[in-house]
Amino acid sequence: MNFFERQIEVKKSSRRLVVLFILAVLSIVVLANLLVVFLSLSGGAEPADIATFAIAATAITLVFIGGVSFFKTMMLRNGGGSQVARSLGAIPVPEDTTDPRMRRYRNVVEEIAIASSTPVPELFILPGEQGINAFAAGYTTADAAIAVTEGALERLNRDELQGVIAHEFAHVVNGDMRLNIRLIGVIAGLTALAVIGRVLLYSGGGRSSKNNNGAPIFIIGLIAISAGFIGVFFGRLIKAAVSRQRELLADASAVQFTRQTADLAGALKKIGGLDAGSKMKNARTEDVSHMLFGEGMRFSSMYATHPPLVKRIKLLEPEFDERELQELQRRWKSAPPSGLREDQQMGLAAPNDLPPRPTQETPTGTPVKRRNPNLWPHHPGPAMLRKSSLASATQARHPTNTVNRFDAASPSP
Repeated sequence: MNFFERQIEVKKSSRRLVVLFILAVLSIVVLANLLVVFLSLSGGAEPADIATFAIAATAITLVFIGGVSFFKTMMLRNGGGSQVARSLGAIPVPEDTTDPRMRRYRNVVEEIAIASSTPVPELFILPGEQGINAFAAGYTTADAAIAVTEGALERLNRDELQGVIAHEFAHVVNGDMRLNIRLIGVIAGLTALAVIGRVLLYSGGGRSSKNNNGAPIFIIGLIAISAGFIGVFFGRLIKAAVSRQRELLADASAVQFTRQTADLAGALKKIGGLDAGSKMKNARTEDVSHMLFGEGMRFSSMYATHPPLVKRIKLLEPEFDERELQELQRRWKSAPPSGLREDQQMGLAAPNDLPPRPTQETPTGTPVKRRNPNLWPHHPGPAMLRKSSLASATQARHPTNTVNRFDAASPSP
């Protein structure tokens, strides 16, 4: 996991975003003009009128795309990460929660906040989502929010949840949240024409057969939906081009915070081994698909917003054999893992925090490395993160003793 190589690749992907956006806008404008010219010629319009129509179509298209993108970006920017989370039906996690899963979630976030030297974001949970997923949203670190699915809290043990949260904090530290907000705005502008076109086609098409009043509306709708399909194509392409490399960078940066790869790899293996995977049922999943920890919905390889799961695991564990996922799928088919029960096996959970024991003797399906039970309750976090957190706290007290936060990516002397 070479952090600096990933950083160079991400800069290239950011430039690719600008190029793809320009190509998308130009393609939409050209298609809109071609349709206007064709329809004008079919109607017997004069050349001077055709030129006027083309100029008007260009201006309207540019203003519409720019206006929708700007409005959407400003709306999300002013609302902060909590607005994005609430738009997906997420609910906030109370600070005084007594739910052991919520308490563990809050403790892990606070630990990673110390390790990454960033403020503690607002916490949310996506109820009813059984897939393992999460996202970070916001325009700055001051208004950031992190949301995890109910499935992530249920299935991940403490170390694995820590790896996922570290991944999301990496997006915060690397500035991905701001880019993601802008990306949502850009894609909203590119795809809005398709939405408007469908509405106009529906409203104009139903009346055009009875009289001519619906014909102009139908024609405008046809132009809008044709240009909108170009926007949908480029919008998905832009998300895929930018998101893949940033996900790999976030994986690499997460290792900088936790000082270990097994936790993040374990979470990815559970995504591959469980039927629910990382899929989400929310109707607005596609809007935030580039912000999620794992693939929130099924895309073709060209539109995939995340690198292949096996590739991500092998970057963390080069010796990983993908046949292991098939074995995990078989084991977890009848007995899905319980994160809190795995915590007990590692000595990281209090007895009264555990769910009722299932009838199966081995509920998790895979052996779990045991931790010293004496660590509870004085040291609830993994040892490596505690060292990282202590180092961050020491550095804050002694600012002259500065080190690179990503020094783990550099080779040891």
